[in-house]
Amino acid sequence: MKSEKMMKGLVCHKDGTIELLDVPVPGLVEDTDAIVRVSLSTICTSDLHIMHGAVPRAIPEKVLGHEFVGEVIEVGKGVKKLKSGVRVAANCITFCGECGYCRRGFINNCEKGGWELGCRIDGCQAEYVRVPFADMGLTKIPDSVTDKEALLLGDILSSGYFGAELCEIKPGDTIAVIGAGPVGLCAMSCARLFGAARIIALDIQDERLKLAVEQGLADETVNPSAEDAEMAVKGLTDGRGADGVVEAAGGENTFELAWKLARPNGVVALVAMYGKAQTLPLEKMYGKNLIFKTGGVDAVHCERIMKLIEAGRINTEFLITHEAPLNDILEGYRIFENKLDHCIKWAVTPYQR
Repeated sequence: MKSEKMMKGLVCHKDGTIELLDVPVPGLVEDTDAIVRVSLSTICTSDLHIMHGAVPRAIPEKVLGHEFVGEVIEVGKGVKKLKSGVRVAANCITFCGECGYCRRGFINNCEKGGWELGCRIDGCQAEYVRVPFADMGLTKIPDSVTDKEALLLGDILSSGYFGAELCEIKPGDTIAVIGAGPVGLCAMSCARLFGAARIIALDIQDERLKLAVEQGLADETVNPSAEDAEMAVKGLTDGRGADGVVEAAGGENTFELAWKLARPNGVVALVAMYGKAQTLPLEKMYGKNLIFKTGGVDAVHCERIMKLIEAGRINTEFLITHEAPLNDILEGYRIFENKLDHCIKWAVTPYQR
């Protein structure tokens, strides 16, 4: 009997512990699959949510990870757009492109997919990964774009783009972004592209606020732990509040803060994940006529965003503060989860034998 080929992969157990193990190298299951050799992946806050039991759809004993770039090494006979040797960036959402939701652009709600990689099927914190519906979920990387430049395309950059898009930004608008972490910083970058004239970054870490300004992503900053954030934003907007608010923090009170920061008839875009139930006190906001938009990222614009990266209009490489091989991923989780050593994003390079 032929022995099964093995590789290294980071498995999340039912009790939330993680372990780098020998796991089978994936093979094609459906004709629309592709097998990708992972060149670079990341640790994401969503991975932490799975570890802590905050993602009900997650299945235990799966390899974690959903944000990666790599090289296609095998495709099913139903894959038409890709071939072996092509560099690709992955969409964090698995989608068929054909169901009623996909046809409307709501790929997060695909009847045959959704958040699958690293959640319900083995993900990318490994040496190889199987990608279902590969023609939909993989974007070719142009020769002029590096792996690092493309790495964040399919998850946090798409999430930031999604948040900015939800705000219905008009030229001259002021946008407040709660959370200057990876998704929040991407949202600021994308809000500029949509025409925001002024961006206010809010975070309880001064160093991240400083980074937002240094990168030209924020015009003003507010630290809610040091001042009344609602009054500060009103003070910066002639007493009105922000035209749009992107909530990218998912903290204890950031949902409440989001609707307080918005001006009457403004838009509140919720792209954060919450570990606890949130309260919407309608009696307090009566008359504000706010528009709330919520949900997981509908990352339908990867091709468009890749062109923006290629044109030099978006650059997220500065977010990658740490890089180490898969061998050291447990240490990476410790540093990333505890926000040690000024870590924003931890990039995982291939396993070293």
